[in-house]
Amino acid sequence: MEQLFSNTSIISWLQYFSENTELDLEHVKLLDITKKNKNIIPTVEAHRCVLIFTEAGHKDIFYRMYNAGLGDCTVVYNEGSEPTGEIKRHLVSEMIDRGINASAGMLILNPNVRSTYKFGMDNSHLAPGSVKYVGSEIRAIILSKMQIADGKNICVISGESIVVEAGILNGDGTIIAVEYNHNDRRALEDNVDQFGIQNVKIIDHIGEDTMEGLPVPDVTMLVASASMEQEMKYLLSINPNMEFVIYTLDFVTAANMQKFCNELGMDDPEIIQISVSKLGRKNNFNTEPAPWIISCKGN
Repeated sequence: MEQLFSNTSIISWLQYFSENTELDLEHVKLLDITKKNKNIIPTVEAHRCVLIFTEAGHKDIFYRMYNAGLGDCTVVYNEGSEPTGEIKRHLVSEMIDRGINASAGMLILNPNVRSTYKFGMDNSHLAPGSVKYVGSEIRAIILSKMQIADGKNICVISGESIVVEAGILNGDGTIIAVEYNHNDRRALEDNVDQFGIQNVKIIDHIGEDTMEGLPVPDVTMLVASASMEQEMKYLLSINPNMEFVIYTLDFVTAANMQKFCNELGMDDPEIIQISVSKLGRKNNFNTEPAPWIISCKGN
């Protein structure tokens, strides 16, 4: 497939905006959404200046940004597909009824940029639905155990909020989300839409038929269940060095994980228990469910 934006055309757009704006190239983030599924909204949230290269056809791009709280961002653009002509500036809130009708580059300036990303977003930010989301503190530890790096391919089984944060953190990797329950899948789809996450692929089970054509995961996070052994055996068959992070509230499951992992040919797992207590309105500490988190890796 021919590349829509070559190095030469990207340099031309950079020069065009440099000559017609107060652009500081040191602080520009380049985002070509014609190559892969790239996450526009999280990228704009995290950078003061993003130069986005896009093709025609994104009819609701500015509406999605506005709906995500980016209405105060400024769009710097021109008319047409070439880096020439008059520069225009409008707030995202003024462009919600417009789409992209030509392949072009555009600058998005965010005056309210956040310079860091915090693990464990508050559950109130997630879409309501059938899912009982894990606590934000526990989710932060799970994400840390997954050792997410940009470009890492991830599989998440029955972990909706983990999918959302992993997708935001890892823009260049693919997040394969496995959802067996229809209502939980719908809640996940609402979250993916709400946060503008483009790198999530949702399937209804693990197997050759559903994984065909998808990247082989580097790490898998799963909630322990009756199908766990079958899932892990298949994932190890496609990646013998698979890293696993397993969540369970069941003591017996946690206690048997060392033997279970050894039987699958993995070294002794790390098993930790997490307890979170929060001060309530009556000055009493309320203890939340204390899960076990198991980390292991194939050989």
